Amino acid sequence: MNQSPNVAVKIFLYIIGTLLVFMSIVLIVQAFGVQVPREVIYGLVVLAIGSGILAGVRRWYG
Repeated sequence: MNQSPNVAVKIFLYIIGTLLVFMSIVLIVQAFGVQVPREVIYGLVVLAIGSGILAGVRRWYG
């Protein structure tokens, strides 16, 4: 019963976890009154997707 999760599930979870961290940072920054442009948020989403894929593949091959 000690099976490793599917690679796609791992990658998805890494992406979601990274997105949660990034979005919480954005919310904290906005709470201090700093306006965050929409392009920055889109960039963080793309960065989270890319780093999630890289982390999942690294753990799979490593």
